[in-house]
Amino acid sequence: MNNTLTTDTNWDLEIKPHDNLFNLHLKDVWSYRDLLLLLVRRDFVSFYKQTIFGPVWLFVQPIFTTITFTIVFSKLAKISTEDIPAPLFYLTGNIAWNYFSDCLNKSSSVFRDNASIFGKVYFPRLIMPISIVISNLIRFGIQFLLFLCMMVYFAFQGHPLHPNLYVLLFPVIILLMAILGLGLGMIISAMTTKYRDLTFLMGFGVQLLMYATPIIYPLSAAPARYRAYISLNPLSGLIETFRYGFTGKGEFFVGAFMYSVAASIVLFLLGLIVFNRVEKTFVDTV
Repeated sequence: MNNTLTTDTNWDLEIKPHDNLFNLHLKDVWSYRDLLLLLVRRDFVSFYKQTIFGPVWLFVQPIFTTITFTIVFSKLAKISTEDIPAPLFYLTGNIAWNYFSDCLNKSSSVFRDNASIFGKVYFPRLIMPISIVISNLIRFGIQFLLFLCMMVYFAFQGHPLHPNLYVLLFPVIILLMAILGLGLGMIISAMTTKYRDLTFLMGFGVQLLMYATPIIYPLSAAPARYRAYISLNPLSGLIETFRYGFTGKGEFFVGAFMYSVAASIVLFLLGLIVFNRVEKTFVDTV
């Protein structure tokens, strides 16, 4: 009788307690793509479950915000919109900002919100923040249709809108906003596992960041002494390019856009590394 044990076993999945910091397990994410799609569907459906109007609320928020901004900042404060109709100007910044801020806010609480699930079953933790970005992309797409309808309306009203070749950068801009929000969110999520004070600062900090981004004003309308500081915000170059591509108003600066590209990629990679480092031990501190 042969008592020799076979040690050459091929496993479908091997979970190791220690791993290389730079091993981001992206292959595992692809293997769990079915779970990713289920999470995206869950996020979208559960958000509007038991509501009367459902996805109609996606139009209500940007419309009312745009009306408020038009009255306060255009009519009362008389802030320039660079000859773009004020509602269209503010809606452009609104839908772009909503996408970024939703990605940032929701991914920044991934560890805290999903601690009970993470502690019971294994799956690549990176799937959670990625599902947030994709589900928010669906919401952005619906709001973007509202933006296109408003563009057509003002074009028929005779307003000089001149979409140009820079509109082709639109997919790149959305991707960069997604990875920027995801990267910052993962960094903050990792830090809040030890420093809970950050959760109280998030809402305040995001609000300040909005005013440091050309959402309610064009970059050209900012005082010269502050313009350089606003340009350090990676979102500034992205939103200015977004507006310029679709309306032809304002200016496009290659240097500002490339800075936004580089900053977004660096912050995203840093977020991946920090997230990968913290996910191994966060259950002990959450």
